[in-house]
Amino acid sequence: MAHPAPPQLESMGDRPFSFYPPIVGVEHNEWRFVEGRWSEILVRNSKSGMETWIPRNYVGEISKVDEPVMIVGLRRELEYKSGSIWPFTRRVIEMPASPTMTRPSADPPPTPPSAVAELRMGGTESIIGKMIAAALVVGIALSGALVLMQRQKQRGGTIEYKGVMQADLGLTASSDYFDVVRKLGKPETDKWQPEAGEMQYRMLGYPKQDYYVILMGSDRENAHYIGTKDSQWRTVHAVPLPGGGNTEAILRSMRRF
Repeated sequence: MAHPAPPQLESMGDRPFSFYPPIVGVEHNEWRFVEGRWSEILVRNSKSGMETWIPRNYVGEISKVDEPVMIVGLRRELEYKSGSIWPFTRRVIEMPASPTMTRPSADPPPTPPSAVAELRMGGTESIIGKMIAAALVVGIALSGALVLMQRQKQRGGTIEYKGVMQADLGLTASSDYFDVVRKLGKPETDKWQPEAGEMQYRMLGYPKQDYYVILMGSDRENAHYIGTKDSQWRTVHAVPLPGGGNTEAILRSMRRF
């Protein structure tokens, strides 16, 4: 016999929400509440229509705000497989030993002859010859390094290392397109993905500053800020979520567009 769902879930009605962290094995992280029992809840994926039961003890807090999207927290990472929900365990695979790895020899390495033995075997002339050859090798190496340094100075070139931006842009979950333009200026590129669907994503490009601002919403009129990517599609800023965590998981699951 089905029992009523807890008030915080039952009151959501047919509003879409996302799980955090996202369920492993499900590509589209947008769900709708169907019904609830005292021990589990039934949810439906907005894109695929797939329905699945989730044990109540895995469901955590629900965000107090729904911008840019309502978040239902999970107490641990879950995985969808064989038509059911299971706790997700990351496995560590031990790499096999390389077949080219050399094995230690049973016999000890030969002991190099002492200076006295070298004198006896080759005489003083052999040692002096080796010392001259070593000096020539060192001299050639130093000369090459000096030539490279001189060429670098003449060309005026320097080696630059560019770090990943980790700065707060002053944007929050309530920031929309006009807030972004007021703070950062008009973007050089403006793209939407997809053309139609349950959730819309908007990317505002600022390539000179090496960041791409991401907005998300249930429609194009209500898209709000969820984070920022760089030119390598790495997350450089994410929006904090109520109750802890942030939108990093949503940004990480996004494909570049």
